[in-house]
Amino acid sequence: MKTTINKNKGVITVALLLSGLVPSATMAQDKVEASVGVDLVSGYIWRGQDLGGVSIQPSLGIAYKGFTLGAWGSVGFESADTKEFDLTFGYSIGGFSVSVTDYWFNSQVATGVDDDGETVYSTNKYFKYGSHSTAHVFEAQVGYDFGLLSVNWYTNFAGADGVKENGKRAYSSYLALSAPFRLGGLDWTVDLGMVPWETTFYNGYTSGFCVSDVSLGASKDIKITDSFSVPAFAKVSVNPRTEGAYFTFGLNF
Repeated sequence: MKTTINKNKGVITVALLLSGLVPSATMAQDKVEASVGVDLVSGYIWRGQDLGGVSIQPSLGIAYKGFTLGAWGSVGFESADTKEFDLTFGYSIGGFSVSVTDYWFNSQVATGVDDDGETVYSTNKYFKYGSHSTAHVFEAQVGYDFGLLSVNWYTNFAGADGVKENGKRAYSSYLALSAPFRLGGLDWTVDLGMVPWETTFYNGYTSGFCVSDVSLGASKDIKITDSFSVPAFAKVSVNPRTEGAYFTFGLNF
């Protein structure tokens, strides 16, 4: 589910996993480009939700002519923290981008209600893909970067999606707006995230439209030596739906 401390995970998701999928005005590269990196974050906050404490979040990606295939993960220091492994395939041209992500979590997720009214939970086995017994969530994304504002829409279309009050698949969705600017020598980003309709996937349960993330983040390079610096980022986030508030910090290597 990508770190929300880095870059957008709000436009997030997907942050490092979607590096290379992020819309840009540049021409598609003519040669294969690969990247590898890792974030060390003080907390894993994703779309206004607290998914864990101090975490290590590695990423690996390859891109060619606008197409990108990326892997992203997260593991916390506490046993209760979410462990995650995501794969994303996408394409971008100009400011337009589309992608499909396979999220996998080690924790069980409620996927519906059986004939007896009992909640059905997914298994956390990675290679389990049963319609009512998988811990994978499949999400489609479409977005456009206008320069001053980027807009991204995300919808779960398969896997361990959330459900509505009647127990049916919610096709849980998320709308993310992100506006970058520069102030005081730092690169800033304002993020606004919204859940459009009822689902158990976000915030425990969302009965209808709600704003679930309002964030302000900044980043800069911390100079270690004359030839080496480490990108650092900090972010303040509030979730009006759950009344949660978070301040997170991270380093990117």
